[in-house]
Amino acid sequence: MAKTSTQSIEPVIADLANGWMKSYGLDYKLEQESLNTEIDKALNEYYSKSGGDGGNRPDAKLLLQDKSLNFYPILIEYKGYRDKLEKLNDNGQVENRNSKNEPIYKNINSYAVNGAIHYANALLHYTSYTDIISIGMTGYKDENGNVVHSIGVYYVSKDNLGIGQKVDEYTDLSFLKKENFDEFIQKVKNLKLSQEELEKLKEKREKEIDASLVKLNNDIYQNEKGLGENDRVYLVAASIIATLGIPGKVAPLEKTDLKSSTEEGNKDGDIMVRKIRAFLNEKKLPEEKKELIIRTLQNTLTTDNINKVDNGESQLKRVFSKIVDDLGIYYKIGLTTDFTGKLFNEMYSWLGFTQDKLNDVVLTPSYVANLLVKLARVNYKSYVWDFATGSAGLLVAAMNEMLIDAKRNVKSPEQLAIISADIKANHLLGLEILSSVYMLAILNMILMGDGSSNILNKDSLRDFDGNYGFGKTDEKFPADAFILNPPYSAAGNGMIFVEKALSMMEKGYAAIIIQNSAGSGKAVDYNKRILEHNTLLASIKMPLDLFVGKSSVQTNIYVFRVGEAHQNDDVVKFIDFSNDGYTRTNRKKSTSNLKDTDHAKERYQEVVDLVRFGKSKLKYLSEKDYYEGTIDAKNGADWNQSAPVDMKPTLNDLKKTVSDYLAWDVSNLIKMQMSENECLGK
Repeated sequence: MAKTSTQSIEPVIADLANGWMKSYGLDYKLEQESLNTEIDKALNEYYSKSGGDGGNRPDAKLLLQDKSLNFYPILIEYKGYRDKLEKLNDNGQVENRNSKNEPIYKNINSYAVNGAIHYANALLHYTSYTDIISIGMTGYKDENGNVVHSIGVYYVSKDNLGIGQKVDEYTDLSFLKKENFDEFIQKVKNLKLSQEELEKLKEKREKEIDASLVKLNNDIYQNEKGLGENDRVYLVAASIIATLGIPGKVAPLEKTDLKSSTEEGNKDGDIMVRKIRAFLNEKKLPEEKKELIIRTLQNTLTTDNINKVDNGESQLKRVFSKIVDDLGIYYKIGLTTDFTGKLFNEMYSWLGFTQDKLNDVVLTPSYVANLLVKLARVNYKSYVWDFATGSAGLLVAAMNEMLIDAKRNVKSPEQLAIISADIKANHLLGLEILSSVYMLAILNMILMGDGSSNILNKDSLRDFDGNYGFGKTDEKFPADAFILNPPYSAAGNGMIFVEKALSMMEKGYAAIIIQNSAGSGKAVDYNKRILEHNTLLASIKMPLDLFVGKSSVQTNIYVFRVGEAHQNDDVVKFIDFSNDGYTRTNRKKSTSNLKDTDHAKERYQEVVDLVRFGKSKLKYLSEKDYYEGTIDAKNGADWNQSAPVDMKPTLNDLKKTVSDYLAWDVSNLIKMQMSENECLGK
């Protein structure tokens, strides 16, 4: 006998829920009705639950306001089967994407909560709303014909990176009633993610970013012809800047704003340039810097080819749409990572560099950047510079550390705001000679908090005089912290940058990561001159597979105290940090396949403490990994030492040797006996 399929009771569930809302006096909208233009447009722009182009239609939706006059979109999805409320992953999170960051359309389409959270992410991606309530409701009829329903209520926001958090258990929707809503919102605000949960979400988000960048890279490279290497970089930077917006002052550029017009002065490139200019004006960037950025981007955005209209659409609009669709949600809901560093690491293959140059501009992992910042003893009063800034990942790390330290030490909110603004405007300086990379550094600093004021497109070895680049151009930048991951193809494996920077500093600390051959003979002359005015405090051997795309390069971190000549009796701390606690499953993609398998975070802090305080801080590292020794200031090739191995045999060594020999001898005797027995036919 054929099995009969269960009939959906979705209309019954919809009538039940809509009836509740009607009785509460709520102004809800049904599937085909408009809520407001911004929300309607976002739902239409975002990919559909089945993977098509837009057209998302929640079964019900409304916009509610709390006592603080904040608006909360409420998005509701109905289903009519017993087990179709929500589909969760092993971590208890709503499972809308797989490990490759691909949407799981089956889940989004089949489960009520999953569909509602899908709609919420459309709003995070394309609207100014950052706090959304997603509701899923389903049900079935029991053997007596009674309707049994279940409800899932989730909070989706930029704070939980769009994943969603369950608010509570509910049997109806009365928490939406005007008299109950403020209490409900308070419960939402009290939702907290543990540090472990937040770290897992961040890790997941970083993997999603990697996957999206790969998709964007492949799409533009394969389908968009006629774009030069640098043009592709500038297009990404321009598109992101244009869509950031400033609340109440500059509206984000939307895809519909680009009309693909051929009218002079009103082409898509002209529109984008005007939006970028308006954004930079509100950011109060120095005039010279603002014009440099605009001029660089304008050269790409206003070319005839990219604005040429084909089948009613310019190439610029098409590429802009791809960038916003693939990346928008990540930079709009708040970033916790060196986003443009990742972006560049994915895009570097577009740029026509030699292999040496590729190695020179590879991303410094964020946890290594944080280590360098701490080793250079950066605090909120520091003035930090980087002479080969790349995508500005090191300066982003320094800025974040300075702002955190300011919050720790400054208790007046008004004073904290002043100090934070001063840090971003005056306490960071970076130099990058490659114009395409420079633009990414600018973008990175804007996205991560805007410390872009003194990011300079200059040759730090030839064109930099030590002064501020903009504004206070007649004043020396009072650097007291230097961090660096130099191009290893430069003289002395990059130590030429170290010598230049330290020679322009009077005091402070420096932490550089560099090919370790610089400390063992490749940079002897530079090292000798550096030690005439600076003290080597520590030499730290890093894991061999530390860098993406540089798995075979052995690096060391060297830490200096600036302005004090090295004496032969000065103690240098040599640390073997080959085992940093991280396992990298794929060397070429180490940042996306990084797992903390042995107290990695604690180990990194331990290295900082060892350099600062010495052997008493040993815990996770062994005594074999830590050695206090000396170097010859006139040598320059003895910076990579390890703990000496005691070769003198002990009584235990003798006992073990004798024991091993006796075991071997007895084993041989037994084997011989067995062989003789076989020969005798036993």
